[in-house]
Amino acid sequence: MNHLLESFLDYIALEKGLRPNTRSSYQTDLGDFLGWLHRRKLTTLNDVTRRHIMDYLLELREKNRAPTTLARRLVAIRMFFRYLEQEGLLAANITEAMDAPRLWKILPETLSVAEVERLLKAPDLTKPQGLRDRAMLELLYGSGLRISELVGLTLDDLFPDARYLKCMGKGRKERVVPFGQSAEMYVNRYLSEVRPGWNRDPRQRHLFISRRDQPLSRKTMWARVKRYARFAGVDRDISPHTLRHSFASHLLANQAPLRVIQEMLGHADIATTQIYTHVDSARLKSVHQRYHPRA
Repeated sequence: MNHLLESFLDYIALEKGLRPNTRSSYQTDLGDFLGWLHRRKLTTLNDVTRRHIMDYLLELREKNRAPTTLARRLVAIRMFFRYLEQEGLLAANITEAMDAPRLWKILPETLSVAEVERLLKAPDLTKPQGLRDRAMLELLYGSGLRISELVGLTLDDLFPDARYLKCMGKGRKERVVPFGQSAEMYVNRYLSEVRPGWNRDPRQRHLFISRRDQPLSRKTMWARVKRYARFAGVDRDISPHTLRHSFASHLLANQAPLRVIQEMLGHADIATTQIYTHVDSARLKSVHQRYHPRA
């Protein structure tokens, strides 16, 4: 891919007349991006997807790079891909729909449905701890809970037969959230097969406890999600909050009303929930561009 970069740099210098320091900036920015792709075993730009570009920008953000740096990198990548498409060196310009340098700050990290499935199946169900963790993961994804809300659940908050729970969100606001059959099954198994053997103090009402009969901490659950992500082959730095983002994004992709998603997430402002419309619109643009005859 380096020879393509050199060709692009010559183009912007000779045909666009950009100054040497501008050429140098593009060389630095695009060289960093191509190095990132190389470390992920991507050897041709035709294999690069929008998801790869967003993962690259999100990784830069996690390294506390300035917003102007991320915006400049996206502009450089767009110009590079546009040039390659014009020269017939790229099958399709996947950056065409990435039309705003501010894109990096509005798209939360999400998992695909397949990645979520692998993550949920990662715990070892032959072990009590694995069964408990599967129940926790199912509720995290099935209800879109924050990790603090999950570890704060008590037995009195859960209504498994009716498949809903009550949780205390930000600002001490209580909300009711439904969950599905899979979460119901694993939570009931945990309650019948695991928790009674660990619960020695009848005053202990926390739903999820350790084998020492103590409430689980956010730190513990954070570490376990990352561990299961590695087991599942999810090659990204995810957190429990990634499952909450995925919950909302997958609901929206399946036509759930935005207002309903807002209620389930416990967002005070619909504008907070609207970030997921950007996630879905990016997916729709990608599908349209790929399959529509007049795209």
